[in-house]
Amino acid sequence: MSGGAEALPLWIKALLLGLVEGATEFIPVSSTGHLIIAGEWLGYTGARANVFTVFIQLGAILAVMWRYRAMLWRTVRTATDDPRSAQLLRNLAIAFIPAAAIGFLLDDWIDAYLFRTVTVAIALILGGVAILVIERVHRPVTVPAVDVIPPRKALGIGIAQILALFPGVSRSGATILGGYSLGLSRQAATEFSFLLAIPIMIAATLYKLFKARLLLGAEDLPVFAIGFATAFVSALVVIRVFLRFVSRHSFAAFAWYRIAFGVVLLVFWWARQ
Repeated sequence: MSGGAEALPLWIKALLLGLVEGATEFIPVSSTGHLIIAGEWLGYTGARANVFTVFIQLGAILAVMWRYRAMLWRTVRTATDDPRSAQLLRNLAIAFIPAAAIGFLLDDWIDAYLFRTVTVAIALILGGVAILVIERVHRPVTVPAVDVIPPRKALGIGIAQILALFPGVSRSGATILGGYSLGLSRQAATEFSFLLAIPIMIAATLYKLFKARLLLGAEDLPVFAIGFATAFVSALVVIRVFLRFVSRHSFAAFAWYRIAFGVVLLVFWWARQ
């Protein structure tokens, strides 16, 4: 999948990968899958590149925190007085635990055996089919807003998030469609997915960065900063557009995109064997 793109300056590769991260992190198409493919195409692979793709996720997370800064501040400030604020924080903690625990136990195994083009392609296709099925048989909406989610449904979303440990599944896809299947409105499922990304992705990113701390030096800072800033700006735009989109449309378009992209990846993978 590489070619002339390999000759691009490193800062341009960082810019492009930051755009890919920000554009795909919060929509149900798998940012990890896209980053794996983009990294191969750009010829930016290896241990240091892997740390880079982990680091720029923090830029995307900062975009969510900025977008919801008023809600987050209000929720934390009123948690002891407002039952809805307390419930939202409790639900985020409940949903955080399953994937965090399983991810901690299986992180090395996942990195060693699942971060491959063929596994990502298969996950993209199967995830697309799952979205189409969920859209056809979804339950009626019983939870209209993000701050009235029952704890058992929050746990269900947390369990669904475990699926996203498999590269190509998409963390946002698993949590949004998991919530939607449990009766959350599209808006509530999407917003809860965004908020849940904050603790789970910060924890996962810091853990991976700690493990790779000896790989980095001061010379990496400019490239990492470019990727971080680009991921932040692009994610901020995508979050706003995506929220507007899901309030009026189904997730079917993302399903068909996943299936088409997955098939293309399988063709490329097969051609290289």
